[in-house]
Amino acid sequence: MRVLQVCSEIYPLLKTGGLADVAGALPQALHRHGCDVRVLLPAFPAIRRGVAAQQHLAGHPALIRGQLPDGTTCYLIDAPELYEREGNPYSGPDGRAYEDNHRRFALLGRVACLLAEGRDPDWSAQIVHGHDWHAGLAPAYLKAAWRTHGRRVAASVHTVHNLAFQGTFGLNVLGELQLPADFYQQHGLEFHGQVSYMKAGLHYADRVTTVSPTYAREIQGEEQGCGLDGVLRARAADLSGILNGVDDQVWNPLRDPLIPHRYGAGDLASKRLCRSALQQEFGLAPQAQAPLFGIVSRLTEQKGVNLVLAGLPDLLARGGQLVVLGSGEPALEGGLREAAAVHPRSVAVRVGYDENLAHRIVAGADVLMVPSRFEPCGLTQLYALKYGTLPLVRRVGGLADTVVDSALENLAEGSATGFVFERFEQTDYVAALRRAFALYRREGEWREVQQRAMAQDFGWNAAAAQYATLYRRLLP
Repeated sequence: MRVLQVCSEIYPLLKTGGLADVAGALPQALHRHGCDVRVLLPAFPAIRRGVAAQQHLAGHPALIRGQLPDGTTCYLIDAPELYEREGNPYSGPDGRAYEDNHRRFALLGRVACLLAEGRDPDWSAQIVHGHDWHAGLAPAYLKAAWRTHGRRVAASVHTVHNLAFQGTFGLNVLGELQLPADFYQQHGLEFHGQVSYMKAGLHYADRVTTVSPTYAREIQGEEQGCGLDGVLRARAADLSGILNGVDDQVWNPLRDPLIPHRYGAGDLASKRLCRSALQQEFGLAPQAQAPLFGIVSRLTEQKGVNLVLAGLPDLLARGGQLVVLGSGEPALEGGLREAAAVHPRSVAVRVGYDENLAHRIVAGADVLMVPSRFEPCGLTQLYALKYGTLPLVRRVGGLADTVVDSALENLAEGSATGFVFERFEQTDYVAALRRAFALYRREGEWREVQQRAMAQDFGWNAAAAQYATLYRRLLP
């Protein structure tokens, strides 16, 4: 099967979030399941610098074929006027979305369709698999091409990584999209008088997936449907949740070159050395009597950082420590920085993102916090499980699918892997926090839960097998 993955970022070349990790790991996993996978990307400077063996396609000067660091063949859209901007691929230095984003990502969808139509004389896609709103127009262009050619050019799959980000633009962009006029309607691109790229993907794709089974159910309801729950309920028969995986080549404490001491489930003493190194790096008190909590996240209310900030007095009163890496809402950044200034031996904050530091925090912390209001899949809790760092999460989305609470009955049954709370409320969060402190004091049980967490298998093989099965069902 010839599969074209369409995305806006990819690890290790350009990353703003978990989408890049998925885009970087999925192609190789699909190769192992018999798929001939290629990747289409905008030629952002960081991506173009990391692609080898670049050559322009004959007769198509705006298309470059090359190789990603893992050897996967890729295509880059060479449009400097749209993509040659350093930094964030979606917004400028002021944090404001680029005014021409509609044009930049419409081109991504249009070129995906062209590659299905055979613009590369040596290869054409049978399946076009787009990721998030940035690739949302690809299924629409394929549906329009069906009209032109009188046959289906390629089947399409659209994966929702986060429904809250929808790529919505004013009606004035319609003339630039070069799509049939009747595509702008309730059963098409139209969304409350605007154009929605995410809705286009949901409506026109042959199949829709999202990144965990629980999130697939949640987005069909009003609370988490972000206004598109009706569209998703209408597509329920074509909607499935496929849990993301962890790239063992990148996240593996046994051979991670980014952590100070490598370790496995049978060598948790070396994990404690990672803890000591993290405390020393941030000037925290070198204590081991209470847990060290970590956060690697966008600092937003959606990620539950407001719960963490409000619960800091309880955490500190019990002797805990907190290390934070991320950026986001100014009020939350400011609150955390203030806490670090008042409690420099217990709280440390690094605003921004640093991939190397993210690995050191995941390895060095005792508990990783992901107390999200909603969470399509979550990858940091999967990394934490693999590193024996017990996740503290809300029972929502992919967090509900991957972490088992350390309640007494689960400890007795041998299924506990972390700490889970139900409602997005301070009382529920603090109760989970207290369970973490209580279990930490029982060293033997804590170690058993760590080892069980590390034994979980969230590799990409299972997800790739499900995607490959889905692709085969779409072929004639």
